[in-house]
Amino acid sequence: MTTKAQQTGAATEASGKWRLWGPYLSERQWGTVREDYSESGDAWSAFPHDHARSRAYRWGEDGLGGICDDKQRLCFAITLWNGHDPILKERAFGLTNSEGNHGEDLKEYYFYLDSTPSHSYLRYLYKYPQGEFPYNDLVATNRSRSRQEFEYELLDTGIFDDDRYFDVTVEYAKAAPEDVLIRITAENRGPDEATLHLLPTLWFRNTWSWRERAGAGKPGLAAVDSPRGTTAIRAVHPDLGSYDLRCGGQVPLLCTENETNNERLLGSPNTSPYVKDGIGRYVVGGETEAVNPAREGTKAAAHYVLTLPPGGAETVRLRLAPTGSSMPLARDFDRVFRDRQAEADAFYRSLTPHGATEDEARVLRQAWAGMLWSKQYYFFDVDTWLAEHGQELWGVTRRQIRNHEWFHLVSDDIVAMPDKWEYPWFAAWDLAFHAVGLALVDTDFAKEQLELLLRDTHLHPNGQIPAYEWNFTDVNPPVHAWAAYFIHVLEQRRTGRTDRDFLERVFQKLLTNFTWWVNRKDPAGRNVFQGGFLGLDNIGVFDRSAPLPTGGQLEQADGTAWMALYCQAMLQIAAELVEHNPAVYEEHVLKFVEHFLWISAAMDRTGDLPDELWDEEDGFFYDVLRLPDGGAVRLKVRSMVGLLPLCAATVFRPAQLAKVSGLGDRLRRFADRHPSLTVTLATAQSGVPGGPRLLSILDEKKLLRVLAHLLSEDEFLSPHGIRSLSRHHAEHPYSFWVHGQEFRVGYLPAESDTGMFGGNSNWRGPVWFPMNALIIRGLLNLYAFYGDDFTVECPTGSGVRKNLYEVAKDISDRLTHLFLRDADGRRPVYGGQEKFQHDPYWRDLISFHEYFHGDNGAGIGAAHQTGWTGLVATLMSVFGNLTAEDFQADPARRRTP
Repeated sequence: MTTKAQQTGAATEASGKWRLWGPYLSERQWGTVREDYSESGDAWSAFPHDHARSRAYRWGEDGLGGICDDKQRLCFAITLWNGHDPILKERAFGLTNSEGNHGEDLKEYYFYLDSTPSHSYLRYLYKYPQGEFPYNDLVATNRSRSRQEFEYELLDTGIFDDDRYFDVTVEYAKAAPEDVLIRITAENRGPDEATLHLLPTLWFRNTWSWRERAGAGKPGLAAVDSPRGTTAIRAVHPDLGSYDLRCGGQVPLLCTENETNNERLLGSPNTSPYVKDGIGRYVVGGETEAVNPAREGTKAAAHYVLTLPPGGAETVRLRLAPTGSSMPLARDFDRVFRDRQAEADAFYRSLTPHGATEDEARVLRQAWAGMLWSKQYYFFDVDTWLAEHGQELWGVTRRQIRNHEWFHLVSDDIVAMPDKWEYPWFAAWDLAFHAVGLALVDTDFAKEQLELLLRDTHLHPNGQIPAYEWNFTDVNPPVHAWAAYFIHVLEQRRTGRTDRDFLERVFQKLLTNFTWWVNRKDPAGRNVFQGGFLGLDNIGVFDRSAPLPTGGQLEQADGTAWMALYCQAMLQIAAELVEHNPAVYEEHVLKFVEHFLWISAAMDRTGDLPDELWDEEDGFFYDVLRLPDGGAVRLKVRSMVGLLPLCAATVFRPAQLAKVSGLGDRLRRFADRHPSLTVTLATAQSGVPGGPRLLSILDEKKLLRVLAHLLSEDEFLSPHGIRSLSRHHAEHPYSFWVHGQEFRVGYLPAESDTGMFGGNSNWRGPVWFPMNALIIRGLLNLYAFYGDDFTVECPTGSGVRKNLYEVAKDISDRLTHLFLRDADGRRPVYGGQEKFQHDPYWRDLISFHEYFHGDNGAGIGAAHQTGWTGLVATLMSVFGNLTAEDFQADPARRRTP
């Protein structure tokens, strides 16, 4: 296998199964919808963290810094005990929605530091306190705080005072596709000697207890003879085969079964004395009878007891490989690690823009590493799950079961997750952004991820894409077509290769989804869409997933703009495929041009009408509430909803349009019939035939007005990107009264103070990466059309004029500087967390949060949501490798040197 193949993990005969083993183990399986078998449907409460150590999971597994095979049959992870905790540290801890004052929140510190696409090298760091982990304090204090107070974090408890903690680094290096070397290094950062119990743990996911695996044979683990100076566990699985885990040193092996402790949880007898929490009961409680003296079962751990002096470190070495094929534990161990680290270094150097600083390179690498680590095995057979909840396909149920319309959905895949603790499940629009972020490091995997939700195992027969595990029927923004075309162009630029088969497969499936949108989300047939939730949670006056308190319907500026962007992306794909199959794709080009024109016109019909989305007085787009009595009112919340039309701007170069025979004649006939609809279809220069064409919701006049809002530091433009809500609403909140009840939207730069969507999301002020990325995309397309002569004040009122490429780069720089040290050595992402700002063992560890404080840039929400926040790597690459000229649609309009 070549070095290049090791770096990319290309799935060829020559490369072998380099992706068979990877970081596909979740950080949290408890509290998920899949594991909820309660009557209430409250997944968070039905399977709490306290049950996780004792209850066998049904659909997946979790662990710390772990790996598993690509069907999660055999799992490996670290387990820790500091001698003080009441339980083993086997999995990450955090608060569920009812326990926190701002929704779900992880209360751990771990970091994904390195990964190659094939996972030939992986590195993970976990910070483990030496004192008793403050589980109860974290729950009690957060529960007692109001929504107006900050979350109570693990650092706030004082558990890391005087640096009394262990740094535990887990590294994996593959000597061959199935030969995985494991190096675990524990370091004592504290001032005193401290003891750490390290238990590398190997176990089988429990598949034998469920009916679909009946008769397949139960796997097993057992201690086996090994060379002097090592300890070995053999794992035999009827499908996966036989593997040996060789552990350095003569250490005790503790074995039990991955079976539920019914006695602890239910008060009923166990079928075996050896259950899932047996190793913990042995280590923590001294219950010698809790582990199997025969040293066999389905879960096993090697028990290392490390006593470390202040500043001391100790390393444990292990090797997991097929039985009979593995080298001795120490054979080439250090050399393999050196080789894989060198390959990883070379791979990331090739992706780092020339001239990038050391700190910029660090952010890029950790962003991509986090995205690669967040790949997870996701197993969910909804038909089986529903049957287990008492709902058969043709049966009648006493209650409405979650996701009951999705009997067909079966996922048995490796999926790029938003993160592996707070969101250990896919979300449709998140996944599209993940694919865009991963495309630079692993184009093939990125394309696979885009196609995943379009397969017949996921896409609903009616054409709907499943939104997310909590409610597949909800609606996420339709960004798959844009992501597919972006990845296609990126692959062309990098390799010169055109994967038309990929584009065609995606296009054909998305035709079905586009039709679903047109038929289901435009009930009045007016080309104004009512998407509902659309991923923006509590951005609006009302919960857009629920019936309106006024009755009537909500016509959404963002839903309509999303559909305009959808049309443009489908048009781009069709224009790419038309040369390959003109008989089919010429009609699709025309179809999506006409669709776009109708949608664009619907957003601002002729005249200043009170029920249209464009507000001429404010120069902004708003949602319109259409009332049961026929009246209508604009909901004048100045938010990301009104900025989305800016994103729906796409330029078509003359060569693209020339492929479509008869396009000009067809458009002229359409314009003659509907002159008001073609106002945005313009040439790059007045009177110049054959120039680039722009499809945009905004004409030049509207564009200038929306940009004035966008680039105002008193409204959307923060030092760290574009806010989701205008700061105008800090002093001027918007109120809407219904039957004596006030519905109010005010500017909230950080956490939400409303319980809408559980209070764990906030689009009322913070900066969100996905929307910023699409705004930048829109600005670059507008620059490609208007060129250098079109300038605006940036910031508004500053007197400084910039062209739209410079505006886009300015916003990108604000976003990337969230993670970079400033002149004082501080990273905005860490706000006032001084440990992260200055401590040499913390300051270069980057967390990629779900969203960011609208004023100071501090990370908010999920702490490890590298998924779409990993787009920072894409932005740094784009602006690090391309210049303004690369975006000009018409070479004649470029500035001469």
